[in-house]
Amino acid sequence: MQQRPVKLACRGVWKLFGEGAERFLAQQRETPGLAAIQAAGLVGAVRDANIEVRQGEIFVIMGLSGSGKSTLVRCLSRLIEPTAGQILFEGRDLLRASEREMIQIRRHKMGMVFQHFALLPHLSVLQNVAFPLEVQGVARERREARARDIIELVGLKGRESYYPRELSGGQQQRVGIARSLAVEPEIWFLDEPFSALDPLIRREMQDEFLRLQSMLQKTIVFITHDFDEAIRLADRIAIMKDGAVIQVDTPEQLVLAPADAYVAEFTRHIPRAKVLTVGAVMQPGAPRGEVAGQVRVGERIEAVADRVEAADRPFAVTDAGGDVIGSLDRRAVIDTLIGRDRSSGERRR
Repeated sequence: MQQRPVKLACRGVWKLFGEGAERFLAQQRETPGLAAIQAAGLVGAVRDANIEVRQGEIFVIMGLSGSGKSTLVRCLSRLIEPTAGQILFEGRDLLRASEREMIQIRRHKMGMVFQHFALLPHLSVLQNVAFPLEVQGVARERREARARDIIELVGLKGRESYYPRELSGGQQQRVGIARSLAVEPEIWFLDEPFSALDPLIRREMQDEFLRLQSMLQKTIVFITHDFDEAIRLADRIAIMKDGAVIQVDTPEQLVLAPADAYVAEFTRHIPRAKVLTVGAVMQPGAPRGEVAGQVRVGERIEAVADRVEAADRPFAVTDAGGDVIGSLDRRAVIDTLIGRDRSSGERRR
């Protein structure tokens, strides 16, 4: 399958905090390590980061507190100026854009949602959502019509005249999402947008987010420290540590082939059935004999486990075109659920 084009990329991006950061980098013949940066009295918030975000994908950046994920996203939009590197948006280096040009890019091509909703308390829902369009100079009738469409899209129709104080946390976050979508952004940055919400509301907002993405197909950079949230939402995940990007991969590959011990530990407690797809554990080739039904190659084991476990015959596995490419039996599902390595028979610790 052909890969989608790259919408946003960063090449060798650094953000060092401290006096003389640019001079320090310019003097280095080799890529400086964390110890050398600290010895120079600097803080390595982002270190030589390289990522590519493809058109229409949900790209999740995750790591523990202080790993550099929020700083990297702010560098991508130039809310923070990188110390060195390139930020390529649609092939253009944003670090060469003037501040005036960046303001226009942020207003017209980028949407941003942060952990704290930052709604304007004196404005109604309709006015909050329409506010970015007002800043652009869009006429009132047109901007309010657009705002009403987006408010309906996020499930808040009927609450246009409410004020933020009259809304629940989940509703306020929907307003924040609607406001960021009002300008029809080409890329959407979300920095831990659901982390302040109660678990049940957070799950509902994840569902809402996936529903919106299925309709809008935005290019999304999403920050979280919650791996469960990441594997539920992400097409690909970048894991950061101490300012560096350690690995970029699909959720499945992060679990199956971690780049180092840190990534392995990061993913160790994640139930494999939540991450692994049918394609990762199926038996290739057409099934022998009768089958109990069909499952799709890209479905998660968690989604098909009950059906496969309850059947006394294997299931045919089909690809996107409906062709049979393998089989999935009860044993493979059970091994995945208990974390047992099928080749060795040993349970995965």
